[in-house]
Amino acid sequence: MPPHTIQINRAPVLTLWAAVVAERLGHDRGAALTLGKAVAGANAQSKGRRLGIFEPPAPKGEKPKPAKRPEPAAHQVSLLGRSVAVVQTPKGPRATAKGAAITAESVERYLVSKFGSHLEEARAAMETLARSYPPNRLSEIGF
Repeated sequence: MPPHTIQINRAPVLTLWAAVVAERLGHDRGAALTLGKAVAGANAQSKGRRLGIFEPPAPKGEKPKPAKRPEPAAHQVSLLGRSVAVVQTPKGPRATAKGAAITAESVERYLVSKFGSHLEEARAAMETLARSYPPNRLSEIGF
């Protein structure tokens, strides 16, 4: 049976792919989902800046707007050519966006809303692709 064609925007596809890669690299499912969302968000921001849709960050020396929430101490995880801030939460490590931990549940809802009934099929195809690369090569793949 030939595979289905799924029409979907690039952000949910990148979110899912980055999550699958993060799992292949040893992150648990919850952390992987949040890392995927952070990578897709960073890509969307940089593309928006290139297209002139978003303003670039304030030049160094100017005070940035204060964050809505205090930023917790974070460490960085490299994934698909992006450096992602990660904090420890009661549910485990989670990527951050705007200084707050991303929840795995919100990413799962996002993916379900975008992929619908095709989510598991798409995830399985991406997992097969990710397994075809050794882990050290997956970390070199960028978008």
